[in-house]
Amino acid sequence: MVLQPLGPNSHNKMSGKRIAHPKSTNFFEGADKSPRPLKRLKREETDETEETGDADATSDSRDRIIPDSDADSDDEEYDFPKPSRKTDLETALPPISTDQEAIDEYEATKAAEAEDVDTAGGRLNNRKWIKGRSSIYVDAFNLALETVLDEESHLFDEAERALFDYWINLSYEAQYLYVRLFLRKTSAWHRIQSLGYHSDIADLDATVIELQRTRQLPASSSEHGSHPGELEPPNGTTLDQSFTFADSSELITTLEEASSLLKLDELKSLAKDAKVQGKNKTELLEALRRTSRRQSGLGSILRRSDTSGSTKSEGGASTYSDTDAGSNAESPADIEDRNRDNHFTRKIMSETGPCIRLALAPLKLFERVHLVFYRSTEWTEKSLTTIILARIARWNFPDYIVSRSASIFESRALLVEFEASLRTQFRVDSILEFHGRPTSEGYREILDIYEEVYPRWRILLEEELRKENHVYESGEGAYLRRLSPAWVYTRIIHKAADVLGKLKQHKQEHDLLVELLSQRLFHHTRRGGWYQRKALLEEHYMAALMPPAGRSEENQKKYWRRVALETCEEGLQDSLVHVVAHYDLQKRITKLEKALKIPKRLQHDFAHVRLAAPIEVYIEGTQILREVDPLPTIKRRNSSPHPKGVFKSTKTIWVDTLEDGDCSVEAMCLSNYRKQGWKGYHSEGRIVRTLFAYLLFDVIFTYVPNVFQTPFQTCPLDLHTDAFYPSRMSEINHRLAQISNGDAKSLIKKVWDEHSERKTCVVGLDWTYDIGDLLEIAEYFDGQALATVCKVMAQEYRGGGLPDLFLWHPDKKQVKFAEVKSENDRLSDTQRLWIHVLTGAGVVVELTNAVAKEVKVVP
Repeated sequence: MVLQPLGPNSHNKMSGKRIAHPKSTNFFEGADKSPRPLKRLKREETDETEETGDADATSDSRDRIIPDSDADSDDEEYDFPKPSRKTDLETALPPISTDQEAIDEYEATKAAEAEDVDTAGGRLNNRKWIKGRSSIYVDAFNLALETVLDEESHLFDEAERALFDYWINLSYEAQYLYVRLFLRKTSAWHRIQSLGYHSDIADLDATVIELQRTRQLPASSSEHGSHPGELEPPNGTTLDQSFTFADSSELITTLEEASSLLKLDELKSLAKDAKVQGKNKTELLEALRRTSRRQSGLGSILRRSDTSGSTKSEGGASTYSDTDAGSNAESPADIEDRNRDNHFTRKIMSETGPCIRLALAPLKLFERVHLVFYRSTEWTEKSLTTIILARIARWNFPDYIVSRSASIFESRALLVEFEASLRTQFRVDSILEFHGRPTSEGYREILDIYEEVYPRWRILLEEELRKENHVYESGEGAYLRRLSPAWVYTRIIHKAADVLGKLKQHKQEHDLLVELLSQRLFHHTRRGGWYQRKALLEEHYMAALMPPAGRSEENQKKYWRRVALETCEEGLQDSLVHVVAHYDLQKRITKLEKALKIPKRLQHDFAHVRLAAPIEVYIEGTQILREVDPLPTIKRRNSSPHPKGVFKSTKTIWVDTLEDGDCSVEAMCLSNYRKQGWKGYHSEGRIVRTLFAYLLFDVIFTYVPNVFQTPFQTCPLDLHTDAFYPSRMSEINHRLAQISNGDAKSLIKKVWDEHSERKTCVVGLDWTYDIGDLLEIAEYFDGQALATVCKVMAQEYRGGGLPDLFLWHPDKKQVKFAEVKSENDRLSDTQRLWIHVLTGAGVVVELTNAVAKEVKVVP
């Protein structure tokens, strides 16, 4: 159980604006086109620019806050288009403006003659760009390629390196067009006449021809072997003896493919000519084809105009004969359908003009380059530009040793297998998560994949264990293992164990869980869940599934309950099991000891960590409702407490009794706490992350190979992964002991003295918090409780759900948290977990319910 379960594509919230297309493209959202509305982003005023990286933000102090990429708030309502997951490298870089305006400004201010800098790296280091001859996109793309070829060229064969040579020799304009298409929807066709880019490409037609030219490649010495669990490599992803960087529209031969090029209004116009109707693009296309099948007159016209084989001879007889109707010949209906499609396809292509699409094999090769460079399978347009913009930003970064291992993949074969394992993992996820409730056939397919993957997984486990014992040093392998096929296979096997449980194959599930727990290299965050599930199986199922070995039925049940008890004890003693999993293991131990009638004096005593429910308090205030004209189509329940015409928003508005103005529900509750003598912040975890950054500053930036890839990082690449804690376990535990012994104040003061003047960029550290407040908090915060919170942060930094308010009382010398809830608001699972962790550590947590004693309706 983790603090914040991760979906396949939703690890982090996006920070930074959506990057707009330049004015030269038909995707530019200028004055004549209304931009797609972004939904409201609701948060405190002081936090508005913290994660957005708004270029218009004027507060220098707020710009120095390096927020965690996953810090969240229950009262935030994100209506952005669904953000894509950040790369680890983006997460480790400071939040900077990466919108088109910032890029244009950068290229304009840094433009200079560059005869003496020939490489992307040289232009980056010298900060020299020339409009129309170099671009931040092209140089970022080439920086990744140059870095990979300099350090890890062994991962590419002769044909692939020859393709890179062709790329290097392309003109700047051809590279620019390719990179811009690379950053768009790469699998789609693009109309050449709508591409634009006229300010960077003088002759667009010549540039397109250059990309579509056929080039020859030498024979490859690499073998294209099969990989476990993979059906077959995707078509077109391997290089042949010849290739093109881009495809021409001559390859568009089907109506479906051609229709994807049409805008909705164009498709409506075509459908109108054919007298068909539909609500959307899909319906219009289906109606077009369905109607054309019924219109024999149209079919005969198309047959006369499009097919010479179906025209009449001079004598009036059809050239189609009975001898053509053999088993291998097309029927007249098939020919008519094909000709009808050809007719509409030609009509569409005459409307769109020539098109271009990036060829699949070179595209996949460049994606592999980015995988190696970014150490991630996720990267975006921002991934290319962020590292460059971070380089020219005036930031101060901590001192650390930059190291980039060239042995992350030992061979090209392992790199290709890693890519194949990701495709196999996607198959499993598709069955379980993307297409509704899985069927029995889907479960069977997952188990078939597991049986194929399992033998290779065992081999890779032994190899990784050998590396850990004899090759890796100083925790080097912890982060590298995340890019091993064995990491992906472990996740697949974990999913297979879940499937075995759903199919009631509990003996096989138990055996698999034993194997998963026997390895200590992969997926540490899941170990707590594996122990819990294993103990549950042993408590309820294994007695009936295993031979009794001469034991009676009752003794057999007792035996397996004792085994389950030992499993839970082992889980609590396992240093890799995260603190958040301890609660469930302790609950099961208490239950099992009671069932086994173990004497009280021999039972475990968890009274010192017994998780108490949060203390519920009620704070009354005045709520404000805005009066608007109700929409006539909205139906309301008669029991609604709100007057007619009053709409309740998702974020309530209250009267601040101290500041005498409107405020959020959290600010209203904070004002009431201040009346009682409490000091505090509405921080939603930011104060805890700031304390974590202060207290573990030197531990965060201690040397671990491979996690500092650039000099511009605010944290190691593995901070948001489960590799962070194990690779620094000794240093972290030593620091936690210091915090427990009351050294928190001196640790904070040391970091403040050394870095406050420079405002060093550290993830989560907010320099605007008053140092006096932080030292007070460190004094009043119980040392062991603070150490427990820091340990959870080290193990689960990416988790959200921390309470809204952080409070301390100078007279009582106490600290506490408060989770604020208004009407109809409920605790989330991650909030409950953090409340359990904090109360278990001895910290007071209050569930503060805001009650409207008065409701004011204002226009």
